[in-house]
Amino acid sequence: MDFYVLGQQIVNGLVLGSTYGLIAVGYTMVYGIIGMINFAHGEVYMVSAYLTAIGLAVLAYFGISNPWLLIGLTMVFAIVFTSLLGVTIERLAYRPLRRANRLAPLISAIGVSLILQNYVQLSQGAKNQGVPTLVEGVFRMGSEDHFFQITYMQMVIIIVAILAMAILNFVVQHTALGRACRATQQDRQMAQILGIDTDKVIALVFGIGAALAAVAGVLITLNYGSFDFFVGFVTGVKAFTAAVLGGIGSLPGAMLGGILLGLAESLFAGFVSSDYKDVFAFALLVGILIFRPSGLLGKPTVEKV
Repeated sequence: MDFYVLGQQIVNGLVLGSTYGLIAVGYTMVYGIIGMINFAHGEVYMVSAYLTAIGLAVLAYFGISNPWLLIGLTMVFAIVFTSLLGVTIERLAYRPLRRANRLAPLISAIGVSLILQNYVQLSQGAKNQGVPTLVEGVFRMGSEDHFFQITYMQMVIIIVAILAMAILNFVVQHTALGRACRATQQDRQMAQILGIDTDKVIALVFGIGAALAAVAGVLITLNYGSFDFFVGFVTGVKAFTAAVLGGIGSLPGAMLGGILLGLAESLFAGFVSSDYKDVFAFALLVGILIFRPSGLLGKPTVEKV
């Protein structure tokens, strides 16, 4: 086995896994709070990719050329818009069905996903879209002929993912909002009795999950440079797989599942076959769930009586 090929595949897997983890947080937070899966979350990621292109075009029109300023302002724009979109999805597609059969909000979320996907397709076109490369340069290890490398943009993705998860974990564990979230997760009715506005908490959770999906969307779009209206479905399914793999409902599990899934895909593609990397990833998920149904860091569900 070539050490440098292995190193390159590990780098690729960490970058891919970091983005899966950021998006998986949205799935795991919503499930942890209301016990439902937001299948429109992948389309929120897709919308953030288009917002990246729109934000860059608007900022360039006003003469802003500094790449880091462009990235920062574009990310703020995408986060604000997608957070509002996430809150709107909760308000329209989930809140009215909160007491309905569990299948109803699932169907509603799939409907929202199709609406967003088709709206973007009709309004922006079905062709692949692209954005310019803003951050160039690579860091290489090895000799001139044998090396592996990581681009500056890939380093930004990994660092931002780590920082985002650290900040979110601090918020959940050490702030009043985090305590309200944990109380709502444990017993929503008792939390309401104690004066917590659970509707507001749930809406904020949707907004936070959408914001992290926007961070992933901006960074991945700038890294790869292209996207289309269908990108949210594929990435969303992978991120959901990562959330289940790590233990849905667990924030560290979401990131762990994302990293493991990204590494599994990258290593299988590099050393076996890129055509069957998705098959291997889902086979890995099935294998883990057979032996640990709650995921790697998840806890078995306790039935309340």
